[in-house]
Amino acid sequence: MKSKDRFTFIYLAWLVNIVSFAGSMYFSNVMMLPPCMLCWYQRICIFPLSLILAVGFLKKDKNIAAYALPLAGIGWIISLYHNLLYYKIIPKAITACTSGVSCTDKQIEYLGFITIPLMAFTSLTITLILLFNFYQQGKLNHEN
Repeated sequence: MKSKDRFTFIYLAWLVNIVSFAGSMYFSNVMMLPPCMLCWYQRICIFPLSLILAVGFLKKDKNIAAYALPLAGIGWIISLYHNLLYYKIIPKAITACTSGVSCTDKQIEYLGFITIPLMAFTSLTITLILLFNFYQQGKLNHEN
């Protein structure tokens, strides 16, 4: 794969993050669903990724994975924890959500299983996969 072509991974990761950003804003500002504490932490990782990935793509920055992967990874870990808590795999007694909206409240559920925590986890998982593919292609081409 050519160096220029591997930036398709960054573009796709940016698209995923833009959809996540827009979805998050829709849930908060249109549907008036307040985010829980863990949702806020995930947003702290997802929102800047939208800008970082856009700049990295436009500048064709070969080092974009170095500063995008940590944000996506931290967001993914928080999201994994949130889903384990939401689906009662982790007991509620060890939750970070002690005030405000509970991290285990069911606010929406599409098709009987698609929840806000699952959407965030899916978004961050896809972003990580795309960033790892970008990084691996660079290693194969001896560019990083």
